[in-house]
Amino acid sequence: MTDSPKLLAATIERLTAKGKGILAADESLKTIQKRFTPYSIECTDATRRDYRQMLFTPADLGHYISGVILYEETLFQKSAQGVPLPKLLEQQGIIPGIKVDLGLVDLAGSSDEKATEGLDGLKARLERYKAEGALFAKWRAVFNIANGKPSRAAIQANAHSLARYAAICQSVGIVPIVEPEVLMDGDHDLKTSAYVTEKVLNAVFTQLKMQHVTLEHMILKPSMVIPGSDAKAASISDVAKETLKVLLHTVPAAVPGIFFLSGGQSESVATAHLNEMNKQMPNTPWTLSFSYGRALQHSSLETWAGVAANVPAAQAVLLKRAKLNSKACLGQYNAADEK
Repeated sequence: MTDSPKLLAATIERLTAKGKGILAADESLKTIQKRFTPYSIECTDATRRDYRQMLFTPADLGHYISGVILYEETLFQKSAQGVPLPKLLEQQGIIPGIKVDLGLVDLAGSSDEKATEGLDGLKARLERYKAEGALFAKWRAVFNIANGKPSRAAIQANAHSLARYAAICQSVGIVPIVEPEVLMDGDHDLKTSAYVTEKVLNAVFTQLKMQHVTLEHMILKPSMVIPGSDAKAASISDVAKETLKVLLHTVPAAVPGIFFLSGGQSESVATAHLNEMNKQMPNTPWTLSFSYGRALQHSSLETWAGVAANVPAAQAVLLKRAKLNSKACLGQYNAADEK
């Protein structure tokens, strides 16, 4: 498509707007059922629609959120009033995006490592999603740290898939979000996390260049450099310092935005880490922002609990969380703001 570079550049400019981030609302059916269960919410087409409609319609959400990643079902759903859910986002100046990978499978020939499926037929799916309003996409790969992992085979297989996906996205005018997640599971320390993250990101960018991906027209969605969940916690300052060091070693300045995943962090900790990075290095070559799922949604879901009367309160909670993360993008968040 001859207009692809212009469209990609325009989408990037909107997604990386100062002080804005991305809401990840692309939970699979299995994952959202798991999220609903503690609140005794029945997981049906209607309840998933109602939940996403609640998330997408707070007044002023577009002040803090530039894009929302949708699950395929959500892209084609309509609100209770008959409005397509992507249109609800567009009405707020928010760009609809779409999760396009088809999930994780065991990596053949490895032990306890995963590969991501979804390249077959991807171009045709992207064209269909674009017709429904999606202007960016997301593909997730995961890397496990344990017993010498991730293996070279796992790193190379997943880096290649991420790059092929990104190239296909750009060929149809859709901005790719490249998500290599180094998992928190395990007892590895901060230095080990940094070492593995650097290896993974180096491999990813090598493959992106081999597949002729235009770096100016993509977004990186990495995990922060954090010790394993079974290890001693690191300070907010040390996590920010190590994460920035790895990014400076691996991410070309041509990449316009780095939008972190929260990866199991609590809402306030994820916000504090992002804020500290922007304080320590306010003039990075890339926009440092957020693409959080649970770290934006958790308290809002807890407040909503499937009850229609709770929608205004749940939306207020979501707006507050989005605003705090917006402040973190500017290095202006304070823990006292949580109160």
